[in-house]
Amino acid sequence: MLREINLSEVSDGKLYESNDMAKTDCQGCAGCSDCCRGMGNSVILDPFDVFRLSLHFSKNFEELVADFLELNVADGIILPNLRMTGPNESCVFLDQDGRCTVHVARPGLCRLFPLGRYYENGSFRYFLQVHECPKQNKTKIKIKKWLDTENLRQYEKFVTDWHYYLRERQETAMQAEDAATVKILSMDILRRFYLPPYEKNADFYTQFYAHMNMK
Repeated sequence: MLREINLSEVSDGKLYESNDMAKTDCQGCAGCSDCCRGMGNSVILDPFDVFRLSLHFSKNFEELVADFLELNVADGIILPNLRMTGPNESCVFLDQDGRCTVHVARPGLCRLFPLGRYYENGSFRYFLQVHECPKQNKTKIKIKKWLDTENLRQYEKFVTDWHYYLRERQETAMQAEDAATVKILSMDILRRFYLPPYEKNADFYTQFYAHMNMK
């Protein structure tokens, strides 16, 4: 999302790299699932999130939307997000015991929490959100381990490129004076990055950048 962050208000005042240690380890979140409830449409999924979920469930994007996801406007562009369900607005993947049923394929924002990303100068660093997670006595863990993502450097490059690519189009959409322009921008994003099936036995990032560079 496009937003200005005052780090002094939301963080411990530090910016981290993936090899740094940060107090994020919640010891398995035993007995707590607060961050999986009441999130509205804020858990927005990038193309790699959808790729992982598609592999996990052997479902295409349309089937994922029908069963688990929603489409909502985020800063002028229609994007997929995790669906919240029930009276407690629980994540659709949360079981009755408050445990994640797709932990191995969980989205990037879920892996990141309670960290956030601070973008500047064409890149980003991590920051620790100090008011978001109620779990007490969190311990330090290397951020690289916490993120639990293969080929992390390649993933971080993808995250950066996706952020700035999407931001440019969101800014265009928010400045547009007609609904037709917004619709065209949104449909191009969905058709380019989400609707086409990704080959499961081929490198995701190669396919993603091919989609990004399509005319």
